Amino acid sequence: MSEPSSKPSQRKLKFLPTAATFKLLEPLGVGTVGTVFRAESPDIDAPVAVKLLHPLIANDPNIVDRFQREIVIMERLNHPHIVRNYGGGLMDGQYFYAMQLLQNGTLRDRLQEHGPLPWQQAAVYTSQVASALQHAHNHGIIHRDLKSSNLFFGNEGQLILGDFGIARDTHETDVTADGITVGTYAYMSPEQICADKDISSKADLYSLGCVVVEMLTGKPPFTGLNFAQIWDQHLHAKPKSMQELGIECPEWFDKLIMQLLEKDPERRPFNARSVQGLIRDRLEDQFGKDLTKLTPDLPAIEKPHAPSELKLNRLLIVILALVALIGAILLLNG
Repeated sequence: MSEPSSKPSQRKLKFLPTAATFKLLEPLGVGTVGTVFRAESPDIDAPVAVKLLHPLIANDPNIVDRFQREIVIMERLNHPHIVRNYGGGLMDGQYFYAMQLLQNGTLRDRLQEHGPLPWQQAAVYTSQVASALQHAHNHGIIHRDLKSSNLFFGNEGQLILGDFGIARDTHETDVTADGITVGTYAYMSPEQICADKDISSKADLYSLGCVVVEMLTGKPPFTGLNFAQIWDQHLHAKPKSMQELGIECPEWFDKLIMQLLEKDPERRPFNARSVQGLIRDRLEDQFGKDLTKLTPDLPAIEKPHAPSELKLNRLLIVILALVALIGAILLLNG
């Protein structure tokens, strides 16, 4: 059997390549599809993150379509609480795209490090995420994988929604085959679990409800030993209210959370904008227009690394990259 080519086939790009040029620096992470590097560009003031598609899987049309599709989706979105896109193209024959570099950890990191948030802080963050979702929904984009590890902290302490890798573009044919479940178990709406053909933006509202519960309690509303146990609860179990859990939370916020977690999409809030509006109105009535005082900056998650630790981290990243490439080869030759 012939070895896969290291160069992608010359396929027509579905987007206009960026005119910016990038110099790749150290790797930041490795996945099964690509490696993310810190990068710099003379055309962009701040450092950026560049995701480079692994060359050994660049001939897989499905993977390339998904990669390009995420770039096309991100080009349509421009919002302060959504990761900024700097375009993509081909770099030395490899597909890439550049995005905002977020180095302050994720919401999941913060919860694991510092524990649950006070309800006021959680409410502000919920409003920020709802604003991001509404912007995406206005452009026909359903995220489908909203979770605490896909919410990043910006330099000013705001939450920023990222990772649109499995987002659904309602203006295009869904690349996910009918009957295929996509998402993350702990945050999936009942309709995602059932692989409903006509999933709406209200699936993201359900996931938002799961994230809000996690912010207030330290864990999503439903947990279990395996996906089957978690899915069964999403489908049939009634989530406990904050009052039942003994969490300090005003009644209006508790009711909103329970509404977000309704099994029937039609019983959830009308849209993300209504969620954002309700929260802001309530908070401003109680605390005034300046809500930044409700989201005090938390200590940095990342701690200074010794030079030996940095070398070890880089070695681990190289090893992970090799493992990912071997897995891709086996997948193509299977």
